[in-house]
Amino acid sequence: MSHPDYRLNLGTPRGVSSVVGPHGVGASPGDKKSKNKSIRGKKKSIFETYMSKEDVSEGLKRGTLIQGVLRINPKKFHEAFIPSPDGDRDIFIDGVVARNRALNGDLVVVKLLPEEQWKVIKPESGDKETEGAYESDPPEELCGSHVLQPSLKGCNDSPDVIIEAQFDDSDAENGHGSTQNVLVDGVKKLSVCVHEKGQEDVGAPVTKDESTSVAQDIRALPEKSLQRSAKVVYIVEKKHSRAAMGFLKLLADKNSELFRKYALFSPSDHRVPRIYVPLKDCPQDFVTRPKDYASTLFICRIVDWKEDNSFALGQLAKSLGQAGEIEPETEGILTEYGVDFSDFSSEVLDCLPQGVPWTIPPEEFSQRRDLRKDCVFTIDPSTARDLDDALSCKPVANGIFEVGVHIADVSYFVPEGSKLDKVAAERATSVYLVQKVVPMLPRLLCEELCSLNPMTDRLTFSVIWMLTPEGKILNEWFGRTIIHSCTKLSYDHAQSMIESPTRTVPETELPPIAPEHTSDEVHQAVLNLHRIAQELRKQRFLDGALRLDQLKLAFTLDHETGLPQGCHIYEYRDSNKLVEEFMLLANMAVAHKVYRAFPERALLRRHPPPQTRMLSDLEEFCDQMGLPMDVSSASTINKSLTKLFGDDKYSLARKEVLTNMCSRPMQMAVYFCSGVLQDEAKFRHYALNVPLYTHFTSPIRRFADVMVHRLLAAALGYRKLPDVAPSVLQKRADHCNDRRMASKRVQELSTSLFFAVMVKESGPLESEAMVLGILSQAFDVLVLRYGVQKRIYCNALPLRSHHFQKVGKKPELTLVWEPEDVEQEPVQQVITIFSLVEVVLRAEDAALKYSAVLKQPGTEGLLGPQDEACDEDNKQD
Repeated sequence: MSHPDYRLNLGTPRGVSSVVGPHGVGASPGDKKSKNKSIRGKKKSIFETYMSKEDVSEGLKRGTLIQGVLRINPKKFHEAFIPSPDGDRDIFIDGVVARNRALNGDLVVVKLLPEEQWKVIKPESGDKETEGAYESDPPEELCGSHVLQPSLKGCNDSPDVIIEAQFDDSDAENGHGSTQNVLVDGVKKLSVCVHEKGQEDVGAPVTKDESTSVAQDIRALPEKSLQRSAKVVYIVEKKHSRAAMGFLKLLADKNSELFRKYALFSPSDHRVPRIYVPLKDCPQDFVTRPKDYASTLFICRIVDWKEDNSFALGQLAKSLGQAGEIEPETEGILTEYGVDFSDFSSEVLDCLPQGVPWTIPPEEFSQRRDLRKDCVFTIDPSTARDLDDALSCKPVANGIFEVGVHIADVSYFVPEGSKLDKVAAERATSVYLVQKVVPMLPRLLCEELCSLNPMTDRLTFSVIWMLTPEGKILNEWFGRTIIHSCTKLSYDHAQSMIESPTRTVPETELPPIAPEHTSDEVHQAVLNLHRIAQELRKQRFLDGALRLDQLKLAFTLDHETGLPQGCHIYEYRDSNKLVEEFMLLANMAVAHKVYRAFPERALLRRHPPPQTRMLSDLEEFCDQMGLPMDVSSASTINKSLTKLFGDDKYSLARKEVLTNMCSRPMQMAVYFCSGVLQDEAKFRHYALNVPLYTHFTSPIRRFADVMVHRLLAAALGYRKLPDVAPSVLQKRADHCNDRRMASKRVQELSTSLFFAVMVKESGPLESEAMVLGILSQAFDVLVLRYGVQKRIYCNALPLRSHHFQKVGKKPELTLVWEPEDVEQEPVQQVITIFSLVEVVLRAEDAALKYSAVLKQPGTEGLLGPQDEACDEDNKQD
């Protein structure tokens, strides 16, 4: 399909910065200063032609070009970054023109600009955003990540469903306790929170004094004040879906040729360009009744973006429904991130066992270790349906315990090369939204045949150890097994057992237990596992592991409407930690097993060390704040965070803020093939501080684990090694990484969406907040009751004046409030890092747009005295 040329530039491309002059090449046709004016009738390119593949390949070899994944700052979409290959400060890409039609997440090649065009970092501005806001990049393994378990629509036990979080072993490895940077850059990404009062205008060109590219006397500046800047010269892989959610508008110039053929699509995510869409794709009455569609969400796909146009060309894919409603917004999020939420095809479903009820074939009993008489049980969120893992623990002689981790044998049901295998590999992960799951596998497998449901024979892959009470491994066994789980415990059930070591938990407080086992037997097994897990955890941190627990939201949903009724900070307790320790132990054991067997073809998971410059900046900042922080290793960061703070509420709030800051330099953990990475030192997992790690324990919801199961089966002689070259395995690992990242973003945006709906339905919401960053005109806060981060703009507050200064090296913002009574003196409020302030979150007129405003000191208190950092509901253990 050929597209006509569009030579008109309607308006300024969003984010064109002063690198191309204050109006730049995207200036509107009516602008007298437009440089396009003199060459009317002649094509004028806005964007550079991409380099040839050969030149790019040569430039990468010579080191004159640099490759990396593009990140566009969600708060300042004219700013983009790629990671520096040497781990130093990110490379800066200033404006839409320098980005050269690349979108967020694309793998790009950049060329460094001359040094006089590098970004000048002005220390006096107080603006520390030189790295581009990561949306939430630290590896989940750092966090003790949890997968949100959606409510069950047909739940009869309660009208309100609390969405719990399930352990995701990848979080412990990332050192992060949560994906709740979610709201770091808040809900701005989709229509959830498009633009806040006080923020710079999206279409406004950057004025000279705002510009970060300053040529004068650049050589006189200290090296640390400069950030290498570059332009995109090639897109290696368009990883962004090229789909966007947004709104339709008529073009401004009714007399233009374009007006008769095209409408303007305005994406909710300002990092995506505005798009011309053919009117024939639009609703029939759109031109005559455009206001009828003002709040209708559409999905549009970019099909072309020419060098001579600031806007892309697209096709309208579908109308989603009303903005601000959960289901249309959710569908938009899923589509933007390329999540396949379609029903499984009949060809895929034909791969499943057809006879229902399915029973284990007799030959499997002779080929597997039969553990059906053992006391095996699951521990999961109460709403979980896809039960991947089960545990067992029985005492043997001399105080030794036989401990088993039993994982659903998904690879048995997913024949390699089948249609089912291909679809699962393409989806690569289940995607957990607040209200539902988009599964990687058909529900018959996820929730029935593979799920380790109680009182049912199930096929499993097990790791069984002989352990001392201190968690020392005496013996290790891997193999295919059959289990019969005796009960499905929730985290609450397990927690009550842990908290009642001597009291028998009444059977009325427990789920049904198979008659072959008693509640006392299960209780004792949980206690033994808990004690060993405590020892394993203590040793892990002594050995240098790092964990950055961040606040994470869980919602209570209305049973009828599905709307959020309330939310609370999810509490990570001993029962969660118990499961985490044994999943980590199993993943590490399997990593060593498959790597020993197949040193060239093991699928492993590594966590690179943090960005060095960002870490040293953090260390310097902490030093300025009088907080000694040693960032030389994962271990020293963990020790510093543990030492710095007491357990009073103010200290805990400060720890949340500092934990948040420590998460920013962290990189993502990634899957890789051992045969592709030559340097074994790079196999290491930074947060866990171990040489080898992989994912084995969640094959129902992660395809990487299915691949690892196949490798382990080959290592144990159950099957032949899959005939896959390391380079092909690496491509599959890359795809798993991409889909995992997309899934994480979608989960965060789902949380953001539900929180924005809650503010709209239940707001305004009040909370204490702690300041975590100060700019010259605004400051960022962590809202302690809800774990969300928001930026508060001075010009959105009833202030007489405000003043930014550095006191020593500490940034400080003085607010002078307009008195409520003319006879009163104005109140001064000094905002510094770690200040406790009171904020109100309030919905605005636009769909799902909400803002945070500061409550004036001296007005009606919110949560009591200033030293109360969190209310009782949020107390952290």
